[in-house]
Amino acid sequence: MSKIAVYPGSFDPITTGHLDIIDRISHIFDHVIVLVADSNEKNYLFSAEERAAFLKNATAGNSKIEVDVFQGLTVDYMRKRKAHVIVRGLRAVADFEYEGTLASMNRRLAPEVETFMVFSRPEYYFISSRGVKEVARNGGALHGLVPDFVIESLQKKIRG
Repeated sequence: MSKIAVYPGSFDPITTGHLDIIDRISHIFDHVIVLVADSNEKNYLFSAEERAAFLKNATAGNSKIEVDVFQGLTVDYMRKRKAHVIVRGLRAVADFEYEGTLASMNRRLAPEVETFMVFSRPEYYFISSRGVKEVARNGGALHGLVPDFVIESLQKKIRG
């Protein structure tokens, strides 16, 4: 039986921290689906299609990784794909509280689904999509925070 992990997130934009987690979990699971959230409730900087394209570009060398877009509950997607592991990245204590609550809700909705928390490496601990957008808005250096191919698109979006 193939071990499938789903790593859901908004990835708006994808960061080097996201990519590190994707790479690390691809060594543990047979197949990793990076699931781009597409919620009408959120205002994204990039469209779901743009975010998925960035992820596909960044993970193109790894055949174990698939990128998909989904609107709705992650557990519904999990059932559809017959996956049983959700992977969530953790950076800070605040992440732990939020992710713990989310994992508990997912467990209630889908008892067959487990959530694995993966801690960010220290060199990526401070990087968040929100922080990256703030750096971009203020003209700061983005190299090392996002893949190089994302920088120009990010600067264009921020400038309008």
